[in-house]
Amino acid sequence: MPGKPAPSDKPDPVEAPSAAEGGEAPPAAPPENNPEGSAPAAECDAAAAAADVPAADAESAQVEEPPEAPAPPSPAVPTSAPLEVCVEDVNDSSLTIKWKTPNTIGESGLDGYTVEYCKDGTTDWVVANQELTLANCYCIKDLTAGDMLLVRVVAVNAGGRSEPGTLAQAVPVRDVVARPKIKVPRNLRNRFVKQVGEQINLVIPFLGKPKPAVSWLKDGQPLSPKRVNIRNTDKDSILFIRGSQREDSGVYEMTVKVDSFEDKAAITLQIVELPGPPASVKLVDCWGFNAALEWTPPKDNGNAEITGYIVQKADRKTGDWFTVLEHYHRLSATVSDLIMGNSYSFRVFSVNKVGVSELSAITKDVATIQKTGTYSHFVPEGILFFHVVKGLYSYCIDIFTGIVYKPPEYPEHDFSEAPKFTTPLNDRAATVGYTTKLLCSVRGCPKPKIEWLKNKMVIGDDPKFRQISNQGICSLEIRKPCSFDGGVYTCRAKNEQGEATVSCKLEVKQVILAEADKEKGK
Repeated sequence: MPGKPAPSDKPDPVEAPSAAEGGEAPPAAPPENNPEGSAPAAECDAAAAAADVPAADAESAQVEEPPEAPAPPSPAVPTSAPLEVCVEDVNDSSLTIKWKTPNTIGESGLDGYTVEYCKDGTTDWVVANQELTLANCYCIKDLTAGDMLLVRVVAVNAGGRSEPGTLAQAVPVRDVVARPKIKVPRNLRNRFVKQVGEQINLVIPFLGKPKPAVSWLKDGQPLSPKRVNIRNTDKDSILFIRGSQREDSGVYEMTVKVDSFEDKAAITLQIVELPGPPASVKLVDCWGFNAALEWTPPKDNGNAEITGYIVQKADRKTGDWFTVLEHYHRLSATVSDLIMGNSYSFRVFSVNKVGVSELSAITKDVATIQKTGTYSHFVPEGILFFHVVKGLYSYCIDIFTGIVYKPPEYPEHDFSEAPKFTTPLNDRAATVGYTTKLLCSVRGCPKPKIEWLKNKMVIGDDPKFRQISNQGICSLEIRKPCSFDGGVYTCRAKNEQGEATVSCKLEVKQVILAEADKEKGK
């Protein structure tokens, strides 16, 4: 007998109504796991679905990746503390504070500042400005005279409050009669120079009421009481050094302070002395009648700039030193005009604003000037050395070698020159009865002869005129001229080389008296 069919997990098939009966098509059954003929059915269903969906919807139906979540914003950071909080003004009812912008602001920017104050000795901080201020200055008003206040400034932005910038000390609320002011003398405004061992006594006046507090620093450090004495009065401060030394050089800063107001002044003190000698000097070369030297600057310049050098030479025979270069600024030099056959040593001194170094640097090598030039016959040994000078010729006979040297000959320069007026005569106007003078200058060689002419006529020895010629200055003095003394005056200079003239016009005017003056004269 045939067995009963095994129970199946599949649902029983349901007959779907036909399209002709007006029934709707049943939904497609989900495909079974690996059933035969399921793939073609799935393909048909997909094709049917694709036919019913537009192309654009098909693209949007594709799976899109979700966008990345934006990074959370970095938290805002407060600014750094305001800088250099100080007092700008104070009276018996208000206090004005100023400060500088913080170094670090941050990306969130700066919303403003809050100014707070409290009485000295308490921690009850009071906000002075209800709204933030963007200015770097604020005036706290309605204060009580006599209070001692501490003030701080806080920068605010999206990150919150910054560290506060605080006044260095409490400020008394009161009127300052006169703010402190240092009046530096003119001679101390630049570098003040003294020599080692000299006494220093600087008086620095100042203003301020009530009496300012005075303090001194040297190169930013407190003064040494062993070296410097300070005496303060109501009007000045005196800095005293009994015997100055080079270590006393530096910048001395004086500060006067009244309450929260202060004034500062800096005085540069330079203590100098003689320099040391050049570190070394050497003979570089020697040729003909010349010697080349080089040296190095001194190791100790005396705390002052080296202004020059002095170069000296000494003949080894005599040992006497003679200066050949003075006020010399270079580190090398050539010494010329040395004598043939002699040997020389050289030394160099350093010079600064104090003076010449006490010691010098001396060359180790000796410059020997070889005997060169035009030589004549030998002279037997034992002939005495003699020196003859005649005109531009000189002859030297050396007793030891017997060599005669003849120097080169030089032609004599002709200084002859025709007269030439270097200053001409100028037209002049004179008044009747008042002595006048005509002046000009001339040069020439030999000395020219001077003549004066009036209207082309030689004046000669007329006592009315006084003629003077001295060192090329020619003058003609006309004593109490009258109207007839007017005309053209000429100065003529003559010598063997030529002649030169210069002329001018002289007008003699008559004084016209007023009618009132004439009546007085009567």
